[in-house]
Amino acid sequence: MERYAFAMEIIRGKEHSFREALGRTWPEITAFLDRNGLHNFSLWSCSGLAFGYAEGQEGQQLSGKEHAVLSDLVEAFSGLVCWLAEPGEGMELMYHDFGIVREDKSLIRHRMFMTRLKPGCAREYKARHQALIEARGGVPDPGPDSNFSIWSAGGYIFGYDEIDTTMEQEETPEAHAATVAWETRQLEIMDWITNDCDWLTGQVHPASTRLAWHL
Repeated sequence: MERYAFAMEIIRGKEHSFREALGRTWPEITAFLDRNGLHNFSLWSCSGLAFGYAEGQEGQQLSGKEHAVLSDLVEAFSGLVCWLAEPGEGMELMYHDFGIVREDKSLIRHRMFMTRLKPGCAREYKARHQALIEARGGVPDPGPDSNFSIWSAGGYIFGYDEIDTTMEQEETPEAHAATVAWETRQLEIMDWITNDCDWLTGQVHPASTRLAWHL
């Protein structure tokens, strides 16, 4: 399976127009996704940022005609957004745990988070997450997290995670201490945009909002 991601900044004052453009183009977007075998598409927003995620077949290539359709869809948002990474451009994959894909999404809780890296911290961020991948030794995490990926563009971090709610458990004291230690260092190298670590800092950030979804 191939994963695709894109990201943009919505121009201040254009939020309503952006949503209107999304509504106008939605039939074309879903038709494009269906024709090209793209599924599990979702579009998320928080604090003027938007992030899109989709899945498709490994090695799939768009035809010239479909590239033109995609270009027209991108153009439909001209003047409303500043692209960090356009669809098809590709974003840097900072972390992944792709071993398990849960086809039944009925008991899935989605987590989509956004942060901004502090200057000069991208290498450390990726190294920390690469160490997590290496520690698994090629064995996917059995859950509850699954289909988990973290992407980067324009100095921002965008994370997408599907969490099996039937497998969620309370953290042990040891696991909680490890989480606190991990997130404490993360807070030193990036600034949160969404509310994922407000439990640790006592700060108040907005949650990400899912604007659109197409299975």
